Amino acid sequence: MKQWDDERLVEFLREGKIPAFEEIYRRYWYKLYGIAYHQTGVREEAEELVQEVFLTIWNRRSEVVIRHLDLYLTIAIKNQVYDYIKSQVNYRKYQEYLIFQEIHQNYTTDEIVNYVELAEAVDKVLNLLPEKSAEVFKRSRFENQSVKEIAHGLNLSEKAVEYHITKSLKFLKENLKSYQSNN
Repeated sequence: MKQWDDERLVEFLREGKIPAFEEIYRRYWYKLYGIAYHQTGVREEAEELVQEVFLTIWNRRSEVVIRHLDLYLTIAIKNQVYDYIKSQVNYRKYQEYLIFQEIHQNYTTDEIVNYVELAEAVDKVLNLLPEKSAEVFKRSRFENQSVKEIAHGLNLSEKAVEYHITKSLKFLKENLKSYQSNN
């Protein structure tokens, strides 16, 4: 099927010919994966989104009209990524809501205000750090990633990650002294 152009492959796909689907998969998997990975930054999620696009194409092969396969697949993966990101934002908002409800039920208003003020102070100090140090620190402390995961994700050595964490902690400690003495 390699000798067939995209139009012919789409025709064969509509007829339910598995080799046509396999050839489309071989031709476009990596491109779609690249788009998804670039947007999500998570290998497993990118792979899952690409699989979902191909599964949808196969399941709807007799219904869908594809005039330009490359364009169709590119738009399909971008839509999958958009839906994924939207769901992650909604999930995060829901998680924050649950956390807020828990905090509200277990803490006094003064304690909540102090916590919010501390969080704002930490955010301000983190914004003063160099971008790489701030990113390493956030992944370490807010996303609970290990040194090894951070090193892999940011293409740094583990020693560099440890350096950025130590540097960030010292910087935070120094710059939040005034907050600690006021509260």
